[in-house]
Amino acid sequence: MSTPATPSSPNPAGDDRNLVAADASTAATFEDKMQLFWKNNRIAVLGLCGLVLVGIVAKGGWDYLAAQKNIEVGSAYAAATTPEQLKAFAAAHGSHVLGGIAQLRMADDAYGEGKAADAVAGYDKALAVLKDGPLLARAKLGRALAKSQAGKVAEATAELKQLADDTKQLKAIRSEAAFHLTGLAVEAGNAVEAQKCVDQLTQLDPMGPWAQRAVSLRATLPASPAPAAPKAEAAAPAVQVKVPGK
Repeated sequence: MSTPATPSSPNPAGDDRNLVAADASTAATFEDKMQLFWKNNRIAVLGLCGLVLVGIVAKGGWDYLAAQKNIEVGSAYAAATTPEQLKAFAAAHGSHVLGGIAQLRMADDAYGEGKAADAVAGYDKALAVLKDGPLLARAKLGRALAKSQAGKVAEATAELKQLADDTKQLKAIRSEAAFHLTGLAVEAGNAVEAQKCVDQLTQLDPMGPWAQRAVSLRATLPASPAPAAPKAEAAAPAVQVKVPGK
């Protein structure tokens, strides 16, 4: 009996002639889906990657230029050693933080020379640039003192009180503001207000130099008058009772 021939395999190993390209309806595996996505979207993906790369390069370039600019401004600030050079630097770099510091220095100089109006204007310019931090508080304190020097005592007192009462400020700023408030109260001869300022200072920094100076200032005024004793109530008028027959 003859041996039947072995039937040939309809799909020999390695024969891909009967395979069909995967599409959205036939893609079954994750690999198929990724290949299909890449085939349909590779141009968009490459374009997006290019944009991201350009953005990274641009940001790096911008950061580099900004760093170089800060170095240049810092060098120019360090070279401004005379009042004229400092004024020119402040005019050229008015929006830079170092420009604000230059305005602060010029305002301090004006205050020291008794030029109160120039000092107030300088502190205002510094405050427009120095948005936060101790330098901002320093400019506020300087402006208050310059206003006091200009005779605007009410404005100066209000600004100093705001600094002295601000718990977010540094202790040194609050203490100095309270000391100057003590001085204004002493100049006005207001012993009660001066004592309030001294009490505030002794709570903030009892052993600090501002507290000790404030106590010395307060001592130049007489002691606060004792509160007046309450007046005794007037005695009620006597009531006469008439007894019949008398």
